[in-house]
Order: sequence, then C-alpha cells, then structure tokens
Amino acid sequence: MRAVAIGGGHGTAVSLRALRRLTSDVTGVVSVADDGGSTGRLRALLSVPAVGDLRKCLGALADAHNPVAESFEHRFSVGELAGHTVGNLLLVGLIDATGDLEGAISAVAEVLGVTGRILPATRERVVLCASTDAGSARGQTEVHRQHAIRRVVLDPPFPPAPIAAVEAIERADVVLVGPGSLYTSVLAAAVVPGVAQALAGSRATRIYVANLRPEVPETAGYSLQDHIDALEAHGVVPDVVLVDLHSPLGQDRCSLPTVRARLSGRNPYVHRVQDLARAVGRIVDADGRKGVG
Repeated sequence: MRAVAIGGGHGTAVSLRALRRLTSDVTGVVSVADDGGSTGRLRALLSVPAVGDLRKCLGALADAHNPVAESFEHRFSVGELAGHTVGNLLLVGLIDATGDLEGAISAVAEVLGVTGRILPATRERVVLCASTDAGSARGQTEVHRQHAIRRVVLDPPFPPAPIAAVEAIERADVVLVGPGSLYTSVLAAAVVPGVAQALAGSRATRIYVANLRPEVPETAGYSLQDHIDALEAHGVVPDVVLVDLHSPLGQDRCSLPTVRARLSGRNPYVHRVQDLARAVGRIVDADGRKGVG
C-alpha cells in the first residue's frame, strides 16, 4: 500500500506513525509556513523555509534506536541557543550550506534511519495569510490567533510543489489529511496549488482525520461540518471523515461518509497511534478498490 499524510506539526507526525504500522511506503507532505519559536527565529535569521514541522515528521519516521534520533528533539536551554532544537539546527545548517531543501531533508533522513519519505509542500519560503471577519492576518503565528477565518492563502500565491510530492499523492492508495490545526497546519500544506491539484485528482481513499476537539481560537465553536466546509472551500474534498467516537465532535453529523472510532486514550488531546492505524486500515480494507499490502 502507498500512503501519504498531508499537513504539519504533531498531528501529521501521529498520522505518519500510524501509516508506518500499515506499510513501509509512507510519504509526508509537510507545511513550511511555520514562523513561530525556534523555526521562526532561524527562518528570519537565515532566510530559509520553515523546518519545524519537517523536523517533527522526520522524527516520526526515524529509527527509534538511532542515537541521533534520540537527541533530534533535544531543545537547548541556555545562551544564544536557548529554544532551538538539535533537529532544527541540523536542517538549517545543511540548507544554508547547500541551498537545497529537499537534499537537506534526505540527508537528515538517512542519518536518522527514516522509513519512508518526508517532502516539503513547497520549496519556497512562504507566508501564510488569512482573511477573517475582523480583517486580515499575516504569518502562521498571527493567523493561529484569529477567529472566524474565511480563507487562507500563501504569499507568494503560486509556490511550486516538488514533483516528488505531487507524484506521491497521485500514486497513493490512501491519503490522510490531518489531524492538526485546520488552517495553520492542514490547509497551510494543502493549499499549495500542486498539492491541491494532485489531491483533487487522486484515486486514493482520501481520509480527513478530525481533531479531537475544536482549537481555540482558530476553530472555536466549529462543528464537524464546519471543518468539512472549510476544507471544501479550499478545494480539499475528502472521501471519508474519521472522528474519535468520544470527542466533542464525535456525534456531530456531516455531509460526508463518517467513521466513528475510539482514537484517543488517557490523554484526550492526542490521537493514539495504534488506534488510528487500526481505524485507517479498516477503512482502506472496506474500500473495494484498495487493500492493505
């Protein structure tokens, strides 16, 4: 089975870990719009694309026993390095030295013993912008603070997607969109034109994995249908919605086929990898066109 996860941050890292339980042919197509924290500081200093979400997703597919992988998320706490992670510094160091984002990712993936591939949604240094009921917002951090978001776009507006990312989506048997911050992680990757077009034309089983709860303030008060409406307004139309049975969204109705399953454990804020893998496997098995290999 060929599997792809689209988005960014912790949510897509969980999706990648779940998919790796089903197949070794896993690709993450990851947002590079982050501008907060360590990533934002390095981005401003070196004029490189954001690497924080790439780092998280590389770690998700890394060999857990690899000594470099064990320290990849280590965050410094003193001096000028305070707040930076080993992984961020390694990635931006390679990008700064070579000027090659995808090459830097591949080199780090080899060092970490990654199973699968991590690809940026675009190579460009993009800025996430939003229009809201209150006006406009620029930058992922600022957009994340907004409520009543109508639409998000990228600046520049037509950043190219890597050919490898487009081909991975086109060849996929299953694509997971989410979980994660709807506008600032999921759509930040999915609105890249090449990604959106490949996703729209894909014959894969496209599954939207709903968040475990609305995110304040970004999606405060959103129903499950509100999430679907936002995706569709940006050209992202899933085939199936997967939602945690016991979450605040678990009993909501929506316009798309919906699978309700137990996806969280003691921590109601985090999807359990094994439960997500099981639910995705059942959805793919139930699709007459696909099968888990």
